[in-house]
Amino acid sequence: MLIRVEGIVLRAVDYGEGNRILSVLTRQAGKLSMMARGAKKVKSRFSAISQPFTYGEFVVFRSSSQSMGTINSGELIRSHQRLREELILSAHAAYLAEMTNRLVEDGERIDGLFEQLLAAFQALEDGKDAAIITNIYEMNMLAVAGFMPKLDACVLCGGGSAELIAWSVEHGGAVCRTCRIREPQAMEAGEKVLKLLRLLQQVDLRRIGNISISAANKAQLNQLIRTYMDGHLHVRWKSRDFLDQISHLPFDES
Repeated sequence: MLIRVEGIVLRAVDYGEGNRILSVLTRQAGKLSMMARGAKKVKSRFSAISQPFTYGEFVVFRSSSQSMGTINSGELIRSHQRLREELILSAHAAYLAEMTNRLVEDGERIDGLFEQLLAAFQALEDGKDAAIITNIYEMNMLAVAGFMPKLDACVLCGGGSAELIAWSVEHGGAVCRTCRIREPQAMEAGEKVLKLLRLLQQVDLRRIGNISISAANKAQLNQLIRTYMDGHLHVRWKSRDFLDQISHLPFDES
């Protein structure tokens, strides 16, 4: 059967002499695998729509709901070319795409995720703070994986947010001043940083404005989120390793 979907290319792998296998997050049907026959050839009609981060419309033939699709036709909607040409933007976009590809199952559709990824790519292209965009999307993916941290109250005693001062990876959220004494493994986290984490947890990337955060707070946010992800997801992110390697280069303004 033929299906028509809008999708964002998460991953493109060369296959055979001229083909590409795409992993695509679609608006209508979740994550799908598709074969783009002849896409590697210079004059292929599928060359443009089979590039990583591309947003397009795909008409796909699938013999069953479990089978890989074959692209029948496609139309480019937004190329996101800048995300492939500028190193730091490409590294951030690759990390967002890898998280999505690895945490979303084939055929799985998660309400709102397509719109958030599309908005994240657009925000990166528009020059919004790449590190903060990435942190927000990391929080989105923690929710997808079922590990959203508890930030509105102490994860140990349920106490209110006024006295939250630490961050427990093991228990999954913020820790209050009283409970901090009996939770030596908890990481120190200032009240302001925990408030920022709550904000990032609630942000809709489609409506994000300019967020101004100090370099020190950004560094701590990054450390808390990454440590939490590593403690719960146990995934080695190749794209994140690369992003971390280049994040200290002089041209990086994220």
